[in-house]
Amino acid sequence: MAETGTERQQEEYGVDVNGTVAEGFEPVRDVFARNFEALGDRGAAVAVYRDGHKVVDLWAGTRDIDGTEPWRHGTAQVVRSATKGVAAAVPLLLHQRGELDLDAPVAEYWPEFKARGKERVLVRQMLNHRAGLPVIDRPLTPEEALDPLKGPEAVAAQAPVWEPGTDHGYHALTYGWMLDELVRRVTGLGAGQWIAREIAGPLGAEFWLGLPAQEEAAGRTGRVGRVEGPEPVGGLRARPKRSVTEAYEDPGSLTRRAFAAITPFPDQNAPAYRASALPATNGIATADGLARIYAALVGEVDGVRLLDPATVALARAEESAGPDRVLVVNTRFGLGYMLHGSASPFLGAGSFGHPGRGGSLGFADPETGVAFGYVTNGFRKTVTADPRAQALVRAVRAAL
Repeated sequence: MAETGTERQQEEYGVDVNGTVAEGFEPVRDVFARNFEALGDRGAAVAVYRDGHKVVDLWAGTRDIDGTEPWRHGTAQVVRSATKGVAAAVPLLLHQRGELDLDAPVAEYWPEFKARGKERVLVRQMLNHRAGLPVIDRPLTPEEALDPLKGPEAVAAQAPVWEPGTDHGYHALTYGWMLDELVRRVTGLGAGQWIAREIAGPLGAEFWLGLPAQEEAAGRTGRVGRVEGPEPVGGLRARPKRSVTEAYEDPGSLTRRAFAAITPFPDQNAPAYRASALPATNGIATADGLARIYAALVGEVDGVRLLDPATVALARAEESAGPDRVLVVNTRFGLGYMLHGSASPFLGAGSFGHPGRGGSLGFADPETGVAFGYVTNGFRKTVTADPRAQALVRAVRAAL
């Protein structure tokens, strides 16, 4: 890959961009630099693979949202719901290996789950956000949320809020508890342990669901925080339409209750939070870690391929589409993955991945062989289509 022109970025945009881009991908470097000046990025990184080879690897700014120490190669951040896209690979791989039936009832593996009318909820419905379980009647405290048993117990005791399979709505936090316990019942390991052993480890990917003590001690993870910026184009806007605003403000709405399943939300910079494993929301990754895993989902990376073509087809086949009962916009889901659409634009019609609330994004596009990862320490009000990530996606599309 060609070396970046960091001096030109410093002169034009006031930020020193580090890293490399392959010939033809220089526009991605230019847009990445512009994000700091025009869209309020403080510290961020972006990585792109094509056909298993890295073509973009850039970072800039500060590792902490409120600090001055520079972001370095290998700086990792909490990626919020972009975690879901990596976690979704676990049940798909178990299915691929013949250890998990996607069309079996969840209760076949987790008997306690069948309580209160959930005996017919399928594994498939848990992954495609049709299980009817986006909320729990009593939100967990931060301390309870970090206990790997409490979340699954709460979901197992919860009655569906719609008949499972008849509609869809984003399971913002409950998705992670269901997935984690299902994986534990099938394999004996939590999802974070399984990812470390079967996905991140073999790939050498910098992704952790449950940050190890030695990585915490090494200072691998920067501090995240809230930033303001211009209104995004598409997706859930910083100034959304009235129905969306009302849904987030109404304490009784499914929207508000889904995101408040942990109340108050834990400090995302606390070591205890980073050491826990919440497959819906607290994965920690570098941009390269996210992109590398997605690249291995759809192709070979240094001799490792995760999903075979048939399983990739399952992951990105449309399972849910239309008005989302939680996000209050039209969404599209495959099995554990968001699909390209107006709420969350990716590279093209066949792309699949997952954004993280506030900015981060990971996805793969099998048609072009592209895998993409973006992480940031500056969380915005965006839920699905952050303007910084979207600007980078457009630059990648233009470079192809």
